[in-house]
Amino acid sequence: MTEYETMTYERKGKIGYIMFNRPQSLNAVNDQFERDLPDALLEFDIDEDAWVAIIHGAGRCFCAGADIKQRLVNMTPQQSARRTMGSSSEGYLARSINWKPVIAAIHGYALGAGTSIAAECDLIVASEEAQFGITETKRGLPGARVWAKMNAFMPSKVLTEMVITGEPVEAAELYRLGLINRLVPTGKHLEAAEELAEKVLKAPPLASRSGVRLTRRQWVQPLYDANMYIQPLKLHQTEDFQEASRSFVEKRAPEYTAG
Repeated sequence: MTEYETMTYERKGKIGYIMFNRPQSLNAVNDQFERDLPDALLEFDIDEDAWVAIIHGAGRCFCAGADIKQRLVNMTPQQSARRTMGSSSEGYLARSINWKPVIAAIHGYALGAGTSIAAECDLIVASEEAQFGITETKRGLPGARVWAKMNAFMPSKVLTEMVITGEPVEAAELYRLGLINRLVPTGKHLEAAEELAEKVLKAPPLASRSGVRLTRRQWVQPLYDANMYIQPLKLHQTEDFQEASRSFVEKRAPEYTAG
């Protein structure tokens, strides 16, 4: 198995495990993470002995979003623009060789990029204390990409509230609305994901993968549309974006100007 700086990949039986491994930073997404995740997913994709994957996080949560200190502060406008578009602008799971099912096992926070990654996964298991949020909005950036992925499976005014306010929503509410497949007691998310994986493994693999390929189409085209919507906005060049980043790092309330 390949060694990654920000995550691990291993296989047990026919289940591949990708574990985000930046617990000291709540598994926040930095530049190295952006490089590691596609490689880890590709390693699973071409691993002939792995038929289903589980993505989960080490430590206190799944993924608390972007690493603001690294990615959004003290960057040139060009660097900010590249980070805003991101290597994940087409989605981590939009393209595949074998279209094998991927399960997200969520605990703690799945915010911003964490919610985005979870929404791409074919199935989601979440523990009761988990919270999901389109926190791009609170950082002064458009949450259109995350909205596009979630809207494919959970169109609702609750989702509208999430993208307008950036406030997190509890897993129980998203389970009620159909985004989450299994809602389990705290600490049982990985065990429940493994039970769901075993159920997947009982199905004929090629037929199962045809279902994966079909259902991922639901969010791929809306994601492309979201990218077209985001590009002319250039919110990464606004003072609100800079203030959102500074206030987060300085741990104070932001003062916005809508400028």
